[in-house]
Amino acid sequence: MKRQLTEKLWREEKYRVMFHSQKYYNQIRQAMRDQLTHELIEQLINDALKQTATEGSMRNACQHMWGYFRKIATPEEKQKYEQLLHTCDIPTLICFLQQLAIQYNVTYLIESTILQRKDE
Repeated sequence: MKRQLTEKLWREEKYRVMFHSQKYYNQIRQAMRDQLTHELIEQLINDALKQTATEGSMRNACQHMWGYFRKIATPEEKQKYEQLLHTCDIPTLICFLQQLAIQYNVTYLIESTILQRKDE
């Protein structure tokens, strides 16, 4: 039961961790493979979220999320994505990815904490 909670937590926090730190992302992935305790995974996630996100880490997380839409997005959506990524307008890009997740019903991303609405 606890393992399912840990997997759910990681599924929801994965892109937010990646957004803050690729190093922590890799470390937590390995910790998940090694089946470390829920508490330890939770602590690693919290530590990761304390890291200052860099332009590179933010762009990397957005590119990974974009992968869900790469083959289904319209040419206009692809153009908008590339423009937002190029200008590094990350807050707008996150909102755009959230809209696409809802539009294309990508549950995995909809449930990801990085795309959760801040006003809810």
